[in-house]
Amino acid sequence: MKNFNDASNAHALRTSAATNFKSSERQGATAVPSLLKRAAIFDMDGTLVDTLADLYDSVNEMLAHYNLPLRTLDEVRQFVGNGARKLMIRSLPADCDFVDEALDYYNGCYARNCLKKVKPYDGIIEFLTALEAKKIPLGICTNKQHFAAVEIAEKILAPIKFSYVSGDEPGQPRKPDPTRALAGAKKFSVAPEDVAYFGDTAVDIQTAINAGFLPIGVTWGFRPKSELEDSGAKIIVDHPNEILEQINFG
Repeated sequence: MKNFNDASNAHALRTSAATNFKSSERQGATAVPSLLKRAAIFDMDGTLVDTLADLYDSVNEMLAHYNLPLRTLDEVRQFVGNGARKLMIRSLPADCDFVDEALDYYNGCYARNCLKKVKPYDGIIEFLTALEAKKIPLGICTNKQHFAAVEIAEKILAPIKFSYVSGDEPGQPRKPDPTRALAGAKKFSVAPEDVAYFGDTAVDIQTAINAGFLPIGVTWGFRPKSELEDSGAKIIVDHPNEILEQINFG
């Protein structure tokens, strides 16, 4: 495994990834000029990183604490996407009257677990590195707890530098409300129509549409391709190395 914190390895990774993606652009389809984008904002879970195992472990640790039936991996996969409180509502029995207490306990579990099994999806680091080489500002807008989003961005997605990371915090709206996503575009000084937004769920696609971004669905995450199609994704990709064949960033 590469040590992304090592400066020489980071430089080598950036150079190699940019070269590989330039080669992919030459060999693949020509990017459509009308799809010129100046910034990229990403969902996190199911888009940049596979967090499912840590989420599953944390949900079941919480349920076991209250002597409640455990959830399957596929159930947790379907429950995520709308923030931790909604995850609790979906995971707990329908007649549960201690959702907030369970949420507090779950947050403690996830704080301990969030870096244990998480990993970037295949090709993500290389794709992000290619965007950095093009001087494209990068952001994250997720319904994941803000503390976890920042920690994963800094420790799992290094050496990539995100100029904007926005997770779920008290008093802030959750996706598909576009407020936090639009704050990222404003920070970049980029018009909404010049932003590409990437996500793996209908919530992500609706967020992009609500913000006026280009909605791009990714099929390697937590939801089926049909959900992305039905929710209005303009582009759907099966691997990060397909993206620069369809979109110009510059």
